Amino acid sequence: MRAVDRILRRWRIARAAVWVRRGDRLLDVGCYDRSLIDAVADRVAHAVGIDSVAEPSEAGGVRIARGTFPEDVAAEPGAFDCITALAVLEHVREPHAFAAACHRLLAPGGRVVLTVPHPLVDRIVDALILLHLADGMDFDEHHGFDVAQTGPIFEGAGFRRVAFRPFQLGLNRLFVFEKAAN
Repeated sequence: MRAVDRILRRWRIARAAVWVRRGDRLLDVGCYDRSLIDAVADRVAHAVGIDSVAEPSEAGGVRIARGTFPEDVAAEPGAFDCITALAVLEHVREPHAFAAACHRLLAPGGRVVLTVPHPLVDRIVDALILLHLADGMDFDEHHGFDVAQTGPIFEGAGFRRVAFRPFQLGLNRLFVFEKAAN
């Protein structure tokens, strides 16, 4: 991971971390090296991270698993209060199934916190890769996701949008969706 990749990731984490509440049971989808989990570890009850390249571990209320979401998440419905997925949705082949799984796994009042890049980012990352300034982690796995569909997909799964914020000069989008408290 190059310096530009690290800067952009830290920026995403900073935007998302404020939406993780004290006492949350957290699931971080696409946790990579658990940077987001480490950033919020002092305020969550426990955390689970899952990523296809993660190094499995378990210590101090944090479990990291290698796998994919939702297939490899062994959890009961309502097991989490917050699900984060930063720069993940554009890699998902079935975003409607992803949203439905989030809804099933969240407790009433739980939140999904997502960052999704603007489609223009694909071209910018191509240029950065050519200049050897970024690695573009898993860039080849983007599936032409239209960021404008994020709201309808999650709202269609039963969520209410509580926040939407463009950042990184408008090239990234933060979405926060909440499951009804019943």
